[in-house]
Amino acid sequence: METHPIMTDSQGPGSDDRVVAAETRSEFVTTGEQTVGAVTEKKTFAAAAEADEDMPLPTDPKTIFLGGLFFIAAMTVLYFAAEIVLPLVFAIVLKLLLQPLVRFLEGIRIPRPIGALLTVILVLLAFSGLISMLAGPATTWASKLPEAIPKLHDSFYLLKRPIDTVQGMMRQLDGLTGGQSAPAPAVKSINLVRAVFSSTAAATSGLLTTLLVLFYLLSSGETFLRRLVEILPRFKDKRHVVELSADIEHNVSIYLLTVTCINALVGCATGCVMWLCGVANPVLWGTVAFMVNFVPILGPVVGIVVFLMAGILSLGVIWWALMPAGLYLGIHIIEGEITTPMVLARRFTINPVAVILALIFWYWMWGVAGAILAVPMLAITKIICDDLRPLRAIGHLLEG
Repeated sequence: METHPIMTDSQGPGSDDRVVAAETRSEFVTTGEQTVGAVTEKKTFAAAAEADEDMPLPTDPKTIFLGGLFFIAAMTVLYFAAEIVLPLVFAIVLKLLLQPLVRFLEGIRIPRPIGALLTVILVLLAFSGLISMLAGPATTWASKLPEAIPKLHDSFYLLKRPIDTVQGMMRQLDGLTGGQSAPAPAVKSINLVRAVFSSTAAATSGLLTTLLVLFYLLSSGETFLRRLVEILPRFKDKRHVVELSADIEHNVSIYLLTVTCINALVGCATGCVMWLCGVANPVLWGTVAFMVNFVPILGPVVGIVVFLMAGILSLGVIWWALMPAGLYLGIHIIEGEITTPMVLARRFTINPVAVILALIFWYWMWGVAGAILAVPMLAITKIICDDLRPLRAIGHLLEG
């Protein structure tokens, strides 16, 4: 048996360096008069070329620098124009979530503008009903929850050191920011809960703006797509844009609808657990679980702390009071490790490092609203990058 290097015409002057390098490293294996391996070599080389075409990377330094400058400029605008941009982003996310409902109504012969109006009214009624139903219990618990911290500190010896550590860190942070001595835990907790549950004039204005933009997006949001198709010169480009837009919208809508349904199931399960454990206002706690589950990692941590304090206030300072928080943790583990990966599959899974970085970045940019929108925006970015060939490398980087 002997081996011979491949000698082809592509090794001559003026040929592609990458092709030459790939071919000169390969060898034919010969046994007598038979040659083995030529077909295998061709398949391997074709697969490598196809992989290069699937995820192209920018090689021009000018393109990289201009892309970086554009990203910095865009983030600067988003930071300073948060009051304008946030309602628009919420409206776009809600549009992608509610688009299937509008199309269903259109399919049963309801005109699109009327279907969009009915959808917006449904969202407004659901939001208003939820607020009116939970405002009273939320206010009551907001005044009670701070009382759980000293009870937890005095009665559970195993948790004494972690609580002291957290309080010490809060004092150090106040000192670094130039504030006065740290206020009592009760005052700090009251301020935190009040910031979460209070409604301000700015929030009301943002809600109205979101609903207004949502209505026009649902009723005539495809106008921009039609105008873009009319501008494109070739039929091939028109068809490609329409197919790409439909695929992106379909995948994003499926993702948002699936995540919302999973979070609703988590909220229902949490409400049932609270009811079985004897904690008052289980509907409130189910709603809290539903909302915090939109913020991965950080949201469930906040939920565990809140449910721990609610259990202490409802059941007394006994070890049984840890049961609501423990059962909620179990629900979250089942949802995060089994249900969500199984339902969303590999295509919609996101790198956990990218998730935590997105949470930190968007919380710094837009506060609590940014933390809620961080993962949906990251998922939308990944889906768009997966469908656009020049951006597929970014989508692959974000994949879990």
